[in-house]
Amino acid sequence: MTIVSLRPFGVTVDGRAVTQYTLENQNGMSVQLLSYACAVQRMEIPDKNGVPRDVVLGYDTLEGYEEGGCFFGAFVGRYANRIKNASFLLGGKQVQLRPNAGPHHLHGTFARRVFDGEATEDGVVFRYVSPPDEEGYPGTLTGEVRYSLTSDNALVIDYTATADADTVVNLTNHSYFNLNGQDGSDVLSHLLQIDADSYTDMDKFLIPTGKINNVDGTALDFRRQKPIGADIAQLTQSGGYDHNLILNGSSGALRHFATAKSDKTGIVLRAYTTEPAIQLYTGNFIQNDTAAHGKNGVRYPRHGGFCLEAQHYPCSPNYPAFPSTVLKKGEVYRQTTAYRLSLTTSKVTPGRYDDDEEDV
Repeated sequence: MTIVSLRPFGVTVDGRAVTQYTLENQNGMSVQLLSYACAVQRMEIPDKNGVPRDVVLGYDTLEGYEEGGCFFGAFVGRYANRIKNASFLLGGKQVQLRPNAGPHHLHGTFARRVFDGEATEDGVVFRYVSPPDEEGYPGTLTGEVRYSLTSDNALVIDYTATADADTVVNLTNHSYFNLNGQDGSDVLSHLLQIDADSYTDMDKFLIPTGKINNVDGTALDFRRQKPIGADIAQLTQSGGYDHNLILNGSSGALRHFATAKSDKTGIVLRAYTTEPAIQLYTGNFIQNDTAAHGKNGVRYPRHGGFCLEAQHYPCSPNYPAFPSTVLKKGEVYRQTTAYRLSLTTSKVTPGRYDDDEEDV
């Protein structure tokens, strides 16, 4: 059984009220969500010694979320990741987006929006209507993000969206995980495994070239468990991991794609998605965040968290060979991603996301 409660979380600088929703299950796991950016503000579970550990980065106040620039826990869109030169062809017509990362477009503005929230039996659903031409995107996009906490300690995120004109959509959650908690440590010693044989090649601006490379012999090979920091020094161009890994298995089918562990706390994260790819990001520049500090007054260090952003490929609208991100008028966009917490030494109530696998 999940208990859902809510309370006011403040008012934005332009006068919009923000609500915090708390989800708690019978295992001592709790999740806090904000109507600002649909942000996963807190995700807490007792560690191997029974000490509660909050395993996602973020802020204690609304001011932090408004001032910060790292997308901590945020729902991002309309298009997660990068679009080269902030433009693409759609139906034979040139679409020009608002550049927000040099000449390119990155993520969009959903991380700066206040959503309408509604508590449900096991979580909360957030809704937003993106008006036509917001940031240059065609059509009105009506979106819904539903968060639920299961009895087997999975935070499940279900996305749906429809549009009144052909457009492109690529949505994700931008949570940064640190399974050590809020102690200001980095994640380089975390063990990580990802079920991905290939990745999208990219140029010096982190924009896909259109080529697909095999992970063999590269720092991107996480098919066998290894510390996140084992090969990170090889990635001088990006300052760490900021790469789109193409997941094995059938896109559209929910599958277990990654496992991460902290030996310090005994906490294990398992990740599942229906998406074809994930962006692995290791917080390469969060030490320069524009907010004063993160939770508990901590200034997060470089590589202070890692993201497993389930999504389609970056810049797909410019590469017809990539899986399409076009959402046709009247069609429904759907995606499910889940992050499940457990301990190496304990079991929780059996359920859909409960298994004995420690590796993918």
